[in-house]
Amino acid sequence: MTLPATALHTDIAALLPRLRRFARAITWNREDADDLVQVAIERAIGRAGQWQAGTRLDSWIFRIMKNAWVDEVRARMRRDRIMVPAEAGEHVGDESAEAQQQRMAIQKAMSMLSHDHRVVIGLVLVDGLAYKEAADVLDIPMGTLTSRLARAREMLQGLLSDQARTV
Repeated sequence: MTLPATALHTDIAALLPRLRRFARAITWNREDADDLVQVAIERAIGRAGQWQAGTRLDSWIFRIMKNAWVDEVRARMRRDRIMVPAEAGEHVGDESAEAQQQRMAIQKAMSMLSHDHRVVIGLVLVDGLAYKEAADVLDIPMGTLTSRLARAREMLQGLLSDQARTV
């Protein structure tokens, strides 16, 4: 049983802030994130018949988004393109200099993590999904998610410590 199209569209629209936040966590580029959200929504609406009422709509769309990003990265690799990092000065004047430097350090450290580690951090730490939900989105066992998250946190802390020592 599926929801009527207008109800599904309303539910998807309510998820837009979370979808955009997750997209920014895995792409680290505002334009790529916006494109990724658009692609995910288009795919979700086009495949609305595959979603079943009573299951988590957010997890279903997060999985669509993750798969769309994997497709995009693979396509870029085939075209021998390099992903452009987020521009360092996109929020100049919005924050204090110290907060700006901290944000840039976190972005740099996140960009140095593997794709798998960025994704688990994006789902669990940025978007706040429960471990079970994140494991479902990534289609991996819970133990794999927890060990991947632990390694990602450890690597992120190490990278941030190394950056602090060099400053």
